[in-house]
Amino acid sequence: MSNEPSISAIVLAGGQARRMAGRDKGLIPFDGLPLIAAVLHRLAPQVDEIIISANRHMDEYAKLGYPVVTDASADYRGPLAGIHAAGQRTRGEWLLITPCDTPFLPPDLAQRLLTQARASGVRLACAADDTQTHPATMLMHRSLLSSLAECLAQGQLKVQAWQTAHGCAVARFPGATQAFMNINTPDDLTAAQQLLSRG
Repeated sequence: MSNEPSISAIVLAGGQARRMAGRDKGLIPFDGLPLIAAVLHRLAPQVDEIIISANRHMDEYAKLGYPVVTDASADYRGPLAGIHAAGQRTRGEWLLITPCDTPFLPPDLAQRLLTQARASGVRLACAADDTQTHPATMLMHRSLLSSLAECLAQGQLKVQAWQTAHGCAVARFPGATQAFMNINTPDDLTAAQQLLSRG
């Protein structure tokens, strides 16, 4: 039996996608499948369970074979709300969080975030490439769910502010800029499709 802690993944697909003309980003076709399918494919070998956080088209997301959880509030309160709602349904000691629009995630994302959190003696770590930090791609200990509840109750919805309050460690992925590519606009989608075609 492995001594490694259990890890649950939460894939965030509950946003309004304003820069994508309101289209549900997770369901946009990509490589012949919904975009979120590429993220699920990357995460599945790394974690013990996956939960999708979504606020519309729940039936379509459910067809992908994973539990789908909606926010507790219907007013789109952002990623922290999605993480908190989905986190209540998870079983893992650690929660790996990532957006639904990052189809090229590293195959060792979970392990490297966990290693960095342990080495730093903290309960939270996020990813960074050579150019920037990616706060929405993070690993958190489930004991922080209570802190999320407090932030939401107080109307504090900023991911980075919450992370800073908990001394978030940063796991660096040198040379992995494309691995954390977000598809936020139609131009981003075109660039990602071109990247995919080049292998």
